[in-house]
Amino acid sequence: MNDLTGAAANHAPSDSTLAQPMIALAGTELHLASASGNVNILRGIDLTVARGEKVGVVGPSGSGKSTMMMVIAGLERQTGGSVRVAGEDLAQLDEDDLARFRRDRVGIVFQAFHLIPTMNALENVAVPLEFAGAPDAFARARASLETVGLGHRLDHYPSQLSGGEQQRVALARAFAPEPDLLLADEPTGNLDGETGTTIIETLFDLSDRHGTTLLLITHDPAIAARCYRTVHLRDGLIVDSGAAA
Repeated sequence: MNDLTGAAANHAPSDSTLAQPMIALAGTELHLASASGNVNILRGIDLTVARGEKVGVVGPSGSGKSTMMMVIAGLERQTGGSVRVAGEDLAQLDEDDLARFRRDRVGIVFQAFHLIPTMNALENVAVPLEFAGAPDAFARARASLETVGLGHRLDHYPSQLSGGEQQRVALARAFAPEPDLLLADEPTGNLDGETGTTIIETLFDLSDRHGTTLLLITHDPAIAARCYRTVHLRDGLIVDSGAAA
């Protein structure tokens, strides 16, 4: 693994941290106020994901899949229960700590590509590495893009790339910092079938190479079945935590 300077260099996990699960949700709730009263989005989630495990998450629209992922990433604060990720109790972290936690430990890939339109592919991938203080940010970004087959598109801007190429840039950006955990929310949702298959192959290949824990939200049972197990959500609850394949 490449050395980082600054805060990122202080994240070498201890033996006790490695012994802990990557994700541990216990009674996790999220209630949001609305004009008509509280909306119960997550109603008591219990979920444990081991380090290195690949877990597919399925469920109908509105079941809480994306919200659960946002809570795991620290992008939403739970209103009840506990959330521990990579050995960190997220409730104990302030917003700056959460930002550093995501920068150093978590990669996120969304259905939308969320690339910076004024930056080319190389710059888009280098940004999180620069934020982490990596002295070789651009060299690592180039290597990551070459890994996803885009070594010839480094200088191209998002508007010059196809949807599949943009999502490969997003994958390269997510994996370049070598995160402990990769969260993917419908990463093929905006792609045609053939392109989506390529993206999923790339996602699983990168996860295997880096030993990254993967939590993958998908509407496709065939994609979910490629994971070690599949978790089913309905109405803000886990109705089936799956069984290891």
